[in-house]
Order: sequence, then structure tokens, then C-alpha cells
Amino acid sequence: MSEEQQRAKDAHLGLRFWVEFDNNIEVAGFMECTGLSVETETFEYAEGGENTYTHKLPVRTTYGNVTLKRGIDPGQDFFRWYEDCINGNMTRKNISIMIYGPEPNKPAVRRWDLRRAFPVKWTGPDMRAESGAVAVETLELAHEGLIPVSSK
Repeated sequence: MSEEQQRAKDAHLGLRFWVEFDNNIEVAGFMECTGLSVETETFEYAEGGENTYTHKLPVRTTYGNVTLKRGIDPGQDFFRWYEDCINGNMTRKNISIMIYGPEPNKPAVRRWDLRRAFPVKWTGPDMRAESGAVAVETLELAHEGLIPVSSK
């Protein structure tokens, strides 16, 4: 199946970023992606006799959870993945989040790889008949590492 055919299956054709799961399979376009963050905790050490600063030493690095939002998935793939994890079948996946430029059929301009990700929260859509808004589901993922990958 060509990349265009895969993307045509998704209801959000105007999006400029996609999510890819194991084995380079692009599964979905998303409305929003938040939480791409890395933070290093520090320990401050005050050296005796040195009053102008404290030494800051790295302790550990943590990666923020990544939250993905998209229109409701008719196949419920994300909810089923989360449900499997809840039921003891913890399946971690390597995930890539890719941003595409304005030109079609060009490779991604930036990519972030999440190592050994798994869902920690799924939120269903807010349902308001009067607003006419798109039903949006949210998937929050924990992971063990964030690697920015440059395009060539």
C-alpha cells in the first residue's frame, strides 16, 4: 500500500505530522502532539568557602509523557492497545512522530523517536450535540527515551 493510500484512510488529511509505530507503519494523523520534553534533575552542592555560586551536578534525566489527540478512531486501535496493557499484556512500542513540510511526497523534515512507549491514559471525546465539534480522543504515552532525528 502506498503512503498516499495509507494517509487517505485517515480523516485528518490536512495535518502536517504523523505517528509511526513499529516497523515503519504510519498509523495516523493527529490534531495535536504535546509533551515532547527531556529534563535533567540536578543536585546543588555548596562548596565550603565559595559564596558566589553552588555547584550543580546532574542526577537523572526524565522524559515527559507525550499526549496525542486525534479524531475518534473507528477501529479503536489505541483504546485496544491501552486495554491490553491494563489487562496485563504490556506491549511496548517504538514510536516515531514526524513533521512533514508543505510539499507533498517529500520525506519528513523532523522526527522524534520514542523508545519503548506504552499508553498510560486514554480519554474519550467530550460529546456536545450543539457545538458541531469533531469527537476527539486523547492518548497519553510514557516512554523510556526521546531521540530527535534529523532528516537528510
